[in-house]
Amino acid sequence: MKRKNIRNFCIIAHIDHGKSTLADRLMEITQSIEKRGFHDQMLDDMELERERGITIKASAVRIYFNSKDGQRYQLNLIDTPGHVDFSYEVAKSLSACEGALLLVDAAQGIQAQTVANFYLATEQNLKIIPVINKIDLPHAQPDVVAHQIHDVLCIEEEALLASAKDGKGAVEILERIVRDIPHPGGSEDNPLQCLIFDSVFDNYKGVVVYLRVVNGIIEPKMHVSFMDSGKRYEVLETGIFNPKPEKVDRLSCGEVGYIVCNIKDPAEVLIGDTVTDFKNPAEKPLPGFKKVHPLVFCGLYPVSSVDFDNLRDALHKLKLTDYGFIFEQESSPSLGFGFRCGFLGLLHMDIVQERLEREFEINLIATAPSVVYRVLKTNGDLIEIDNPAKFPEPTQIEDIEEPYIKAFMIVPEDCLGVVMSLSQSKRGIYVNKEFLDEQRVMLTYEFPLGEVIVDFFDKLKSITRGYGSLDYEFIGYRATRLVKLDILINGEACDALSFLVFRDNAQYKGRQIVSKLRELIPRQLYEVAIQAAIGAKVIARENVKAMGKNVTAKCYGGDISRKRKLLEKQKMGRKRMKQFGKVQIPQEAFRAILQIND
Repeated sequence: MKRKNIRNFCIIAHIDHGKSTLADRLMEITQSIEKRGFHDQMLDDMELERERGITIKASAVRIYFNSKDGQRYQLNLIDTPGHVDFSYEVAKSLSACEGALLLVDAAQGIQAQTVANFYLATEQNLKIIPVINKIDLPHAQPDVVAHQIHDVLCIEEEALLASAKDGKGAVEILERIVRDIPHPGGSEDNPLQCLIFDSVFDNYKGVVVYLRVVNGIIEPKMHVSFMDSGKRYEVLETGIFNPKPEKVDRLSCGEVGYIVCNIKDPAEVLIGDTVTDFKNPAEKPLPGFKKVHPLVFCGLYPVSSVDFDNLRDALHKLKLTDYGFIFEQESSPSLGFGFRCGFLGLLHMDIVQERLEREFEINLIATAPSVVYRVLKTNGDLIEIDNPAKFPEPTQIEDIEEPYIKAFMIVPEDCLGVVMSLSQSKRGIYVNKEFLDEQRVMLTYEFPLGEVIVDFFDKLKSITRGYGSLDYEFIGYRATRLVKLDILINGEACDALSFLVFRDNAQYKGRQIVSKLRELIPRQLYEVAIQAAIGAKVIARENVKAMGKNVTAKCYGGDISRKRKLLEKQKMGRKRMKQFGKVQIPQEAFRAILQIND
């Protein structure tokens, strides 16, 4: 295919605005998939994606379109996620494209992630084509949404109207793509330059590297080098996505596909690296991606210690496909050996845990989520704390800083008061308020990240009846007052349930947690004390009553001293059990902190 007839584009939008459905219609109209093999959400190949109805991984597919101008075009389409936790997938996809379809729901209008994705695309200098989707809905307002696109995003060109569900407007979208999105630059005669934008691990082929060819040609039997790592490999296979992997003889300038080089170690492939010809290398690598930094941390431990090696192998394979996930080994006195893992958000954490349990069949215990704090010690050392167990003694602390984010919330105008009250309860700092139209307002707040990672988004959705949306960006560290809240079970600290909390909220949070744990920890043959403590000071307590056992039931007469003797024996037995017995804490207890509502 000639380079002038190639178009590389992606679909970006807020979550649940119809990206995957539109991708299905474009593949169906261009007859890229046989009808017998077609199903909804074709590009969402994970069971978890189809089950939850969200896109987690960006997926690529090559389709061919015969335009009304009489020419045949090769279109490389990338479907991207819409949730803020997976914005790094969108950033990777944009680097492999020259244009983007910006999808907006005709009923919901512009949302927070719509704005965020629009700015990501403009930073890459992509050609943006606005599309108003779901015009078939009875409460759709395409005219109102068109004004929002013009006023909020300052896009002058007319937005296309479409209904991805029934295919209305799909042909017009394809025609606009081939007309407005520029063809790829570069030349086949230049030294080879390919940008790695993703990779997966195959048990038979090793690491499969997804790339966009910017200059030159890549084909089997070539010897290539990865410019960042300096590794040299022989290309064994080149292919495209159709949407399943399909071998081709070569990949030329402007095309998107994959290569197989018999790479066994996933750590050798770096997302954003440049592939070049070993014999005729390029002078400099391509600009990579902005490195993403995890914001939420938690511990993952196998329920059975024999699964530790399997968990380590699973994390290495998962890291290959997840650019924003990191991990390191750690140990816990109560849970044994495990890993401290970093995520981009709470949904990201939930998805990773569920993928590990489903795809690798490992039962896990996840500790309470936390963020990274900076602690300046009295001896002048500055340390980063991502685990409450590493928190130093109060006498060793000079100053503490916590991460802050700038949050952009788009909410209905009649919910403005309750949203501002919620923001203030989370220690939010008001920055700005902007009316998008008569019904909706965009609020800008600065929050401590630790206050919003657990339940803020759920509460925002609840009080706005599902119409609120949230996007955020990290803005730095600021001074704070933190304490470590320990949870004691029968006087023994359970480090997996400990967490750092703002001093003014410590007693309230402690009472919530011990009350929740009292419901979740099963009753024993002896009384179990659950306490929340700051250092040596207990600030909250609940008791799990002992199970009753009628030891005097077998007494059917005689002196009362017989019954007293049995009751005294039972009392001594319970005291001994409490001294040597261990309380099994169920997995639900570790999730209790996530489920606590203010």
